[in-house]
Amino acid sequence: MTATQQPAYRLSDWAEGYTTLAKEYDYAIDEIEGCIPAELQGTLFRNGPGRFDRGGISYKHPFDGDGMICAIRFENGKAHFRNRFVRSEGFVEEEKADRILKKNVFATLRPGGFLNNIFDFSFKNVANTNVMYWAGKLLALWEPAPPHGLDPRTLETIGIDDLDGLLKGGLPFSAHPRRESETGDWLTFGVRSGFQTDLSLYRLKPDGKILVEGKHTIPGFAFLHDFAFSENYWIFVQNPMALDPLPFVFGFKAAGECLRLAEGQPTRIILIGRHDGKVRTIETDPFFVFHHVNAFEEAGKLMIDSVRYPRYITTQEDRDFRETDFSQLDPGQLWRTEIDLQTSRVETKQLLSRTCEFPQINPGVMGKPHRFVYLGATDRAEGNAPLQAIVKFDMSNRESVVRSFAPQGFVSEPVFVPHPNRTEEDAGWVLTMVYDASRRRTDVEILDGQTLQRCARLSLKHHVPHGLHGSFVSEVFAS
Repeated sequence: MTATQQPAYRLSDWAEGYTTLAKEYDYAIDEIEGCIPAELQGTLFRNGPGRFDRGGISYKHPFDGDGMICAIRFENGKAHFRNRFVRSEGFVEEEKADRILKKNVFATLRPGGFLNNIFDFSFKNVANTNVMYWAGKLLALWEPAPPHGLDPRTLETIGIDDLDGLLKGGLPFSAHPRRESETGDWLTFGVRSGFQTDLSLYRLKPDGKILVEGKHTIPGFAFLHDFAFSENYWIFVQNPMALDPLPFVFGFKAAGECLRLAEGQPTRIILIGRHDGKVRTIETDPFFVFHHVNAFEEAGKLMIDSVRYPRYITTQEDRDFRETDFSQLDPGQLWRTEIDLQTSRVETKQLLSRTCEFPQINPGVMGKPHRFVYLGATDRAEGNAPLQAIVKFDMSNRESVVRSFAPQGFVSEPVFVPHPNRTEEDAGWVLTMVYDASRRRTDVEILDGQTLQRCARLSLKHHVPHGLHGSFVSEVFAS
């Protein structure tokens, strides 16, 4: 926004969305505006931090919050809500003691200063980033560690799931699996970073079988939160990042606070052959990516669509994260990276200038050419701000449809659910949770995938904190 424009939000309204939700609910949603589509049958699972303080001490980073799963069940035009915290080992211990006992990855150390954190390389598995349903298992995902298994009907925590010994010893498992539509297989990875990076590639079959598709060592430190795949490649973007370990080792900072931009280093695009396992590294000008939209191959070129930043984005050290000055942060924007597979020449171009994040597409076109992208975005077309709108972006004509919930609504990641009886790429629904600061409550919005017009608004009896990622499954889980 320009200096003369007033923001489309109040910072205090956005900050209230990071209030702890301590209570766990289980009820039929009876406050509904509009009609739930009859064909919308299944369960929306969402994950995100639900607790931001313990024993009177606030966490320094929202991503250190304990994971809380929400399940919204749709059946025969009705809906049901349930939420439960993931009972990780750290959550159970801290709940009993009512104080912070463990170090966190992003910014929250144990109280007591550096002497209470020095030479401690452990961290709490907060299980707060994503949730997936696979082969009868519901898994709460957090990328530095194995997932937690949950009962999909009650959301009760079963415990750490090492996937039949695959992740034995606490090996990491990505929070961003992607499904291959032709086979129904999930492709995902695990990454352990240090002065060099160990990368494992996994294929999860619908029958519960797990295949290790490859193991690779990448030179240098690699921050790999997400990946993409095309017909012939696994695709990773190695952001130009460095880790300064001494403040972490000596207990002054958490690991996430020790990350920085590696000045003068390029971004490296790592292509791993899906058929031969060969690794190819292509360098380009530096940029930073958390999330990819999709990738596909066309006419000898590889297209990678991502939400891109000029540099690593994190909280501002001089203030509480609830007091973030968005005007001082680099915006995330939609970009395409185009690679000539013969010459390795890289071209990049911005597709959408509006600040955005949490990109989603119709899952049926994953790894293939796509036309439509759904994103959480700012209300205003220019400037940085919290996400208050859902945008549908058309790749063919570069036009956008915007559904805004400003000034007091703040959106979560959009989840696209294809219509079961139609084949158009945008036929279906966009599901998102919107925190309404005017009521201090959260709504579940069901939007038409073609027009973004509201089909129904389901008002919850309480707020749900700003979340991270989720998924929709066609199964209806009744307890």
